[in-house]
Amino acid sequence: MGIHYDYKSTKSAKLMEKQAKREKKLAEKKAKRLAKEGDKKKNENKEKTLDASKPITLDFLTNPNKE
Repeated sequence: MGIHYDYKSTKSAKLMEKQAKREKKLAEKKAKRLAKEGDKKKNENKEKTLDASKPITLDFLTNPNKE
């Protein structure tokens, strides 16, 4: 009988703990997603475009180590 009495008295506290845990988890997921999107944007900005004044050579096209 003690379990049933205890359940009702602690029900609201348990629900609040669950809600806090759920919100914390969602906030962590959102932060992780935003960080991942930020990294993608940085990589997109770092892409170099070709300089129109320089000619495109065979060495430029075939050398994978050249940046």
